[in-house]
Amino acid sequence: MLFLLRMLMMAVHFVLAGILGLLLGICRPFNPDNSRLCARLYALPALCILHLTLRAEVGSMLAQRQACVIVANHQSNYDLYVIGRVVPPRTVSIGKKSLKWIPLFGQLYWLAGNVLIDRGNARRAKQAMLTTTEVLRHQDTSIWVFPEGTRNAGEELLPFKKGAFQMAVAAGVPIVPVCVSNYARHLRLNRWDGGKILIRSLPAIPTAGLTQADLPMLIADCRSRMQRCIAALDAELAAA
Repeated sequence: MLFLLRMLMMAVHFVLAGILGLLLGICRPFNPDNSRLCARLYALPALCILHLTLRAEVGSMLAQRQACVIVANHQSNYDLYVIGRVVPPRTVSIGKKSLKWIPLFGQLYWLAGNVLIDRGNARRAKQAMLTTTEVLRHQDTSIWVFPEGTRNAGEELLPFKKGAFQMAVAAGVPIVPVCVSNYARHLRLNRWDGGKILIRSLPAIPTAGLTQADLPMLIADCRSRMQRCIAALDAELAAA
């Protein structure tokens, strides 16, 4: 019963947040800080409705004084509410072009300045990647990427795709890993206490002086750091 009530409340919240976010986007279209504000519109009420306890330790991400590429693990659709709680100022994300057609949310996502990529068209996808490099270099705007490329509720990270790392190296900006504890399989939405989630950002990984030839080493290093951190977060929750 509690689960059904929560899902009803979440449906209403999703529509209301979409309307408010769309109005914000219309008032100041493509402002790079729209993403953070819209993320909070979705996240803060949702965390209360779902009664999720979230602890965030993201000082290394918030301390960044220059644009960066933020990489995080992607577990479920609930990431919109979980990760939305910690999106920093002037940060946009990369999403599939098809997102634009989701009523309210898609138009909000586009007007928030996020980058939409047509993955079925290699030429357009490459052009979008070049655009993101210019954003990082000249617009003081960071980019949030899920390097696994898809949702993954398993304990082991999937292989990382190159795109985020290519952008960071091309723009010469640091990579900031953000790790979220494995929560997707442990949500208890039919209970009052919906679950506990930990988020932790790691020290920035510099890319200055690196070339595309360094990508395999860079990707392996970042994935290894994140895997160890996620395991540590899970252990902390298990011991609590």
